[in-house]
Amino acid sequence: MLKRLRDVMASEASAQQRLDRTVKIIALDMVAEVCSVYLRRAGQVLELFATEGLRPEAVHVTRFQPGQGLVGEIADTARPLALSDAQDHPKFAYRPETGEDPYQSFLGVPILRDGRVLGVVVVQNRTRRRYTEEEIEHLETITMVLAELVATGDLVGRDELFSRGEQFAMPARLEGTRINGGLAVGTAVLHAPQIEIKSVIAEDADRELDRLEGAISGMHRQIDLMLEKAPTDSADESRDVLEAYRMVANDRGWIGRIQEAVRSGVTAEAAVLRVRDDTRTKFAQVHDPYLKERLSDFEDLANRLLTHLVGADMHRPAELPDRAILFAKQMGPAELLDYDVTKIAGLVLEEGTSASHVSIVARALDVPVVGRIAGVLKQVDRDDPVLVDGSNGVVVLRPSEDILDNFEDMMRASAEKRSRFMALRDLPAETVDGTRVALLMNAGMLADVDRLEETGAEGIGLFRTEIPFMLRSTWPSVEDQAQIYDKVLDKAKGRPVVFRMLDVGGDKRLPYLPDAGDENPAMGWRAIRMGLDRPALFFKQLKALMVAGQGRDLHIMFPMIASTEEFKRARDLAERGAARCRAEGIAPPTRLSIGAMVEVPALLWEIDVLAAEADFLSVGSNDLQQFMFAADRGAPGLINRYGPLTPAFLAALERLRVAADEADIPVTICGEMAGDPVDAMALLALGFRRLSMSSGSIGAIKAMTRTLDLQEISSYISYLRSHVHGPFRARLKAFAWDHGFIT
Repeated sequence: MLKRLRDVMASEASAQQRLDRTVKIIALDMVAEVCSVYLRRAGQVLELFATEGLRPEAVHVTRFQPGQGLVGEIADTARPLALSDAQDHPKFAYRPETGEDPYQSFLGVPILRDGRVLGVVVVQNRTRRRYTEEEIEHLETITMVLAELVATGDLVGRDELFSRGEQFAMPARLEGTRINGGLAVGTAVLHAPQIEIKSVIAEDADRELDRLEGAISGMHRQIDLMLEKAPTDSADESRDVLEAYRMVANDRGWIGRIQEAVRSGVTAEAAVLRVRDDTRTKFAQVHDPYLKERLSDFEDLANRLLTHLVGADMHRPAELPDRAILFAKQMGPAELLDYDVTKIAGLVLEEGTSASHVSIVARALDVPVVGRIAGVLKQVDRDDPVLVDGSNGVVVLRPSEDILDNFEDMMRASAEKRSRFMALRDLPAETVDGTRVALLMNAGMLADVDRLEETGAEGIGLFRTEIPFMLRSTWPSVEDQAQIYDKVLDKAKGRPVVFRMLDVGGDKRLPYLPDAGDENPAMGWRAIRMGLDRPALFFKQLKALMVAGQGRDLHIMFPMIASTEEFKRARDLAERGAARCRAEGIAPPTRLSIGAMVEVPALLWEIDVLAAEADFLSVGSNDLQQFMFAADRGAPGLINRYGPLTPAFLAALERLRVAADEADIPVTICGEMAGDPVDAMALLALGFRRLSMSSGSIGAIKAMTRTLDLQEISSYISYLRSHVHGPFRARLKAFAWDHGFIT
């Protein structure tokens, strides 16, 4: 049948005539009474362009709006739909002009090209028929041929076919999720290689398999070369990223599906496209962050494979504009590192979370990132001017002159403010009434630690040890871990570093650790619970920390502690591990401090007991807040509903601080509260004197601290806590501006 289609496509007939012949061939081949093709037109309307079996007068008359009918449903979801009784489906929409009354069974498949739905192919039968997986895959192969015919622009003009609609010619303000703060102005660059597929139907399947094998070998050599050029230092995170990437590239299941597609009669290029689009469709409804990350890798590898097949370059870094704003559905970290990162001003993702690997790398590069902007790739064109406000999770496409001028004013003000903050680097964080505050930095990669000097931070209040684990394809050895921790301590140059023990599980999955299958992973088998149940893993990390901490102060902290008894079990494990290290001849640290992360509300009712057992406490305000309010902090509808500046939450924090003071141990706030000037004022008023935050927030918090009259702000917050029952952030912010506490 593919050969017959190839002959039709090669004929000198008009595009409409070729399409009319094609639906007849498909109907005959599929043993179907009806075959129809609907193509997408301006306004996303799906119009009947050709049919075998329905009334001819319905052609160019029958139309479906986006999401309307079964055809609209297929176009919206980009997924096949097979029904033995179509008229019972809730989305079924009857069109009397088509004469489709007698037909019960229905199979529809989207016509995809470069991730866009160009139309829908439908076959129908009078009797109830269960279409097999093989029949669905067969029709998907046929749609690849149709996609090339449609993409010529002879049926629907290319301007109309690929238009995003007149509404997108105007400026567009899009809101997403903050992933990394900062401001950027630049030019849109779509993260997708422009690869032209010249042939879909194969002349010789064996020859196509040979071409595919050669391209796969070339791709593997390219990845190996990237690894050869990467630093050999096992503590370097970029190498970890590439090692994990190579593991995905060697996946035999993925390669096997491409080979099977070639055997069905299409070219190697078409087979890669088919498997890429099929994988993309199947992952569309997946919300698991680890699986989303794997889809990013598969998308990138498919593009690399295509470039080897057609002889194109994957990316052309030299052609990037000086201030490029990258747009992608999602992106693997290796893809970001593939660009000239000195030219990347910002990153915008349709998906993506703050825990994704590319987000971690972007933060280390200090690139503003906004994620979760649904449909942004349908609204942006290459070379569009773009504004990115990473701090507020906002992207503006094609800004007007007024908007651009205002944004550039914001950027100048931000640059001036940053200069003022830099001038404060060597000055103490001290309130106007003489209260000293320790400003520390949160980190998770070696690139973060490099900012200790430029920020003037007094140390690292939270080093997230799980990030190097997340960027590797296998469990790092004790030696590899020790090398990372040793480098962190060296770069800190004597400043204190608090290492949080492995906090994985939940949304931080490791590719080499089995999924626990928890229905609610954030409150499942994760963090210290995993360490207590797998003491061998716990001891390996502890040994690596002890090796790095020889002859130096070592501070380690347990995450997700839910009871004092749990902390004591973890501390006993740590003390046994330390004794085992000494027995192996590992010199002890000059001082070993063991602390607990307070993020589970249950601890509030035994905080006095815990404080008496721990050497220090750290408050994870992000998780503590979401667990207290039973509100996922990543849920879009709840982001602004609950906040930390409420009487209940501040009362909980004050109870923690009082318990630490009475036990005479330090307590540090490590969550996002510490890096927000308004929230930080409240923390200082509650008596906290140690705040740990991202490197970019230290200057603003120091500037605020040095203007703050602690007695005045404490009195006002005491008044608010007594008289205001809901969030009072707006009132506190207004008070701070009026009194010059925030600049």
